[in-house]
Amino acid sequence: MQWLQLHIDASPASIEAVCDMLREIGIEGLSIEDEADFQTFLQENQQYWDYVDENLEKTMAGKCRVTFYLEDSQTGYTQLAAARIALTALRQAHPDFPALILSMENIEDADWENNWKAFYKPMEIGQRLIVIPDWEETDARGRVALRLNPGLIFGTGSHATTRLCLTALERRVRPGMRVLDLGCGSGILSIAALLLGADSAFGCDIDEKAVKVAYENAALNGIGQDRYTVRAGDVLTDAGLRREMGGGYDIVVANIVADVIMALTDTVGGLKAPGGLFLCSGIIDDRAEEVEARLRAAGLAVLERNQSEGWYSFLCQ
Repeated sequence: MQWLQLHIDASPASIEAVCDMLREIGIEGLSIEDEADFQTFLQENQQYWDYVDENLEKTMAGKCRVTFYLEDSQTGYTQLAAARIALTALRQAHPDFPALILSMENIEDADWENNWKAFYKPMEIGQRLIVIPDWEETDARGRVALRLNPGLIFGTGSHATTRLCLTALERRVRPGMRVLDLGCGSGILSIAALLLGADSAFGCDIDEKAVKVAYENAALNGIGQDRYTVRAGDVLTDAGLRREMGGGYDIVVANIVADVIMALTDTVGGLKAPGGLFLCSGIIDDRAEEVEARLRAAGLAVLERNQSEGWYSFLCQ
C-alpha cells in the first residue's frame, strides 16, 4: 500500500493546538519533533551517553514539526482535505501563530520495524564467533554461531563497543565460569559467553523490554532459563536486584557509557569473585583517560586497553 506522509511545520507556541486540531478530525499516530523536548531529553538522560552527533543537534535546531500518515486512497485524501480546512481555520483563529506549513510526501508501505533487517548481515567477530541474524540462513563456517534478533534493543554486534567486548570474551571465557552482564540489551554478550563455555549468566538492563528480547535470543541459541537469568532494574540503586544477582562472578561485563562505568567502579568489587575480571566498554575516546584513572583509583588493575573506531574498552582485575 502507498501512504502519504504529512508534515506540519509549526512553532513551540502552536504545536499543542496543531496536535489537538488533528486529533479532533480523527487523525492519530502523531510524531512530534520539538527542539525543546530534544534538549530536555538530552539533559535528563546524559548519564547514558557521552556523545551526541553535532549534525543531529543542528537538524533539531528550531525544529517543531508534527508528522502523520494517511492512506494514499480516497479515504486518505478526504482526511487530508479535512486537515487542510481545519488548518486554515486554526490560522484564522490564531493570527499570532507563526506560519503553519503543510507538506506532503508519497512513500511506500515500509515495514517500519523490520526493513532495517536488510542491512543487518552475518558478522564474523574475533577468531571464533559469528553473529547471525535469525532470519538469515548462513553456514557458521566452523565458528561458534550466535543467532540474534535484537528487535529495537541495543546490541547487534555491528557497533565497535560490542565487538570489543565479544573479542575480549572469546579470549577470556572458560568452561564453568559465571558471567554478569550489566546493561545487557539484546543479551548478545551474556549469550556469547554461554556459547563460549560459561556455565551460567545473569543479565540486567534498565529497559524492561530487554528482558523479553534477551530471553528470546537465548532460546534461539538453545539456552534456557536454568542457565540464564535476566532482570530489569538499575544495579546502582536497586538493592533488591543486587541481592538477587549476588556476587562471585568470574567476569562482569558492562558495555554502557563512561559515566555509568565510573559509577560502577565502587560496586563491581562486590560483584566479581576474587581475581575475577571486569570488562567495560562504550567509552568514547575523549573519556578514556578519565575512565582509566577512575578504574585504577578504585583499586582495579587494568590488564588490557583496546580501541576501535574511536571507542575504548578496558579489561580489569
